Amino acid sequence: MAPVIGVFDSGIGGLSVLRALRATLPAAHYHYLADNAWAPYGEREAASLRERLAALVRAWRADSALDLLVLACNSATAVAIDALRREHPDLPIVGIEPAVRPALGLTRSGHVGVLATRATLQSPRYHALRDACLASAGPGLQIHDHAADGLADAIERNDETAMNALCRSHLQALLGHAPSIDTLVLGCTHYPLVDAAWRAAWAEPLRLVDPAEAVARRAASLLGPLPGNDAQAALRWRCTGGTEVLSQAAQRWLGLERAAVQRLTLGD
Repeated sequence: MAPVIGVFDSGIGGLSVLRALRATLPAAHYHYLADNAWAPYGEREAASLRERLAALVRAWRADSALDLLVLACNSATAVAIDALRREHPDLPIVGIEPAVRPALGLTRSGHVGVLATRATLQSPRYHALRDACLASAGPGLQIHDHAADGLADAIERNDETAMNALCRSHLQALLGHAPSIDTLVLGCTHYPLVDAAWRAAWAEPLRLVDPAEAVARRAASLLGPLPGNDAQAALRWRCTGGTEVLSQAAQRWLGLERAAVQRLTLGD
């Protein structure tokens, strides 16, 4: 029987990871949960996010038999993955983090930019990652980070004007501070969805680094060999807020038929 992979995000950003997972593991079943009633996560307080994630995963597991959970949200990974792994030792959990290490291996100028949410950039997990990468990197390599406030929310709202303006303004702020950046880490799963907006926002070419494929490879390594393509491989969609946004996003960003989305209620 094909495994069931749960894919979690605060909203639609995890669709960029789901896309990579489906390409790598086409025979798996996927249950996607968006906590869009609380989105965006990026500017919320860490303790409240940990409590929220704990309650959501408990409710989800009571409803669905998950074989593996992917936290397709940098903010959720940064503040809650360790606590979730302690509470659910029987469930393999794959997180996502800004792809700083691969970016340091790709840069030619020695300057890497990281755009992420405020929650991710302020988390101890990100600071530990950043420090470890710099400690093992060659001399002269530098990391410059910037909180892209408001962007995940604009992508959630499918506000094209705001998306383009925010990509441009955040790039200007980051590159105005460090014009030698040639490699840009997209440190929120929402951001790869607007790849074209990033490329249009800056005249000079930038290498964009998205960790979704690495997450998919990690999930595949944990699950081991799977059966061949299963005609019954299924997608199940859940959210905590309005269902229409997720249904429209699956159609726009993944080219799927309009999804039937159910609500998961915590009673709060």
